[in-house]
Amino acid sequence: MNPAVVDAFALTIIAGGRSGTYPGIPGHTPDLAVARQEAGKIDKSMNELRKLVPDPGSYVSESNFFEQSWQRSYWGKNYQRLRAVKAKYDPEGLFFVHHGVGSEEWSPDGFTRLSKQSGDD
Repeated sequence: MNPAVVDAFALTIIAGGRSGTYPGIPGHTPDLAVARQEAGKIDKSMNELRKLVPDPGSYVSESNFFEQSWQRSYWGKNYQRLRAVKAKYDPEGLFFVHHGVGSEEWSPDGFTRLSKQSGDD
């Protein structure tokens, strides 16, 4: 976890308010245009907050699936140390989750190993 979360003054949650969507189930089919619109609104809101707090911390379980700076946002200064621990105990990178330590080595869908990062051996 990013240490900034532990020391935070406040927690802010910005989220869309739609119910679950499930491809192929009538009445619950995803509307990609609406989803993209809502994601854009969330990004816009986050950008306003980042003007006030340019280096915020977050935690993975309630976070932006599309976060570009996820290593910094979710893991902060701990990321390099966590990478070293992962390299020691999971050298093949078998165990990973979206935006988890080392997941940048995998495609977004998790099916394809992209490459081993230099220094991971």
